[in-house]
Amino acid sequence: MDLKLLAWGLRGKRTALPRLWLFTDQHRLADPRQSVTALPRGRAGVVLRHDGDPNRAALGRDLARICRQRELMLVVAGDGRLAAALKAGLHLRGGLRPCAFRPRGIVTSSAHSVRDLTRARRAGAALAFLSPAFATGSHPGAPHLGPLRWSAIARHAPVCQMIGALGGVTGTTIARLPAGRCHAVGAIGALATIDRAVSDKR
Repeated sequence: MDLKLLAWGLRGKRTALPRLWLFTDQHRLADPRQSVTALPRGRAGVVLRHDGDPNRAALGRDLARICRQRELMLVVAGDGRLAAALKAGLHLRGGLRPCAFRPRGIVTSSAHSVRDLTRARRAGAALAFLSPAFATGSHPGAPHLGPLRWSAIARHAPVCQMIGALGGVTGTTIARLPAGRCHAVGAIGALATIDRAVSDKR
């Protein structure tokens, strides 16, 4: 666990939407159960991806149970039916809603452009993760926004929309983004482990 990133996410008062979000990834974090269990109680969220995993529903049930026990927020990427079954929120791709009905929980979204941010807001996303902010291990060699482009796009977000950073975010790179515009972070490796001594910090 990147302790600098943890400190960034835990600073200030507890908010309705957590500042720290662990994104699951079937290749980089095949079994996220232990990492989710170790997230700081009541101060983090989980985005269930594992898109091609045939055991995704079973994993989702386990993560939903852990999140209830740990007071964590859970959203399911791209599957409204599974989100409803788990009583979780829904994570949209580029602001595109995969189903006609509205989930019971929070709506988040990925975004790569101003258009995506606008579409996400219209779809009801309270938090949009603008990515990739920096070079990321999920997509080696792929182009990334960098702090200047990330900031320029984030400036066009609706006033009531919260923006998170995703892609190559660490306790060092987060300092390169404007604090007034970056409200949350999403990560895989940087949040995959955590010091248990601080896991219950509120």
